[in-house]
Amino acid sequence: MDRLWEVVPLLAAALLLAAVFRRPLLWLLRLAGRSLLWLGALFLLAGAGVTALGVNCFNALALGLLGLPGLGLLLGLRWLG
Repeated sequence: MDRLWEVVPLLAAALLLAAVFRRPLLWLLRLAGRSLLWLGALFLLAGAGVTALGVNCFNALALGLLGLPGLGLLLGLRWLG
């Protein structure tokens, strides 16, 4: 029972932080989900030989943040470099 009173303040603090930072956390979760989807798309495109982009977290994050315009940006950077 003594251990319970040690955990209660931590749970209350975690709930308070989750309530305060709910919108940024949701935004980060959506960004992570979109980035994972783009990482899978990059993997499929690279396997099919469609693009010369690398399958890495930077490309997936850029695509998750920018979407299709980010794909054009990365392809343009690849073409220039």
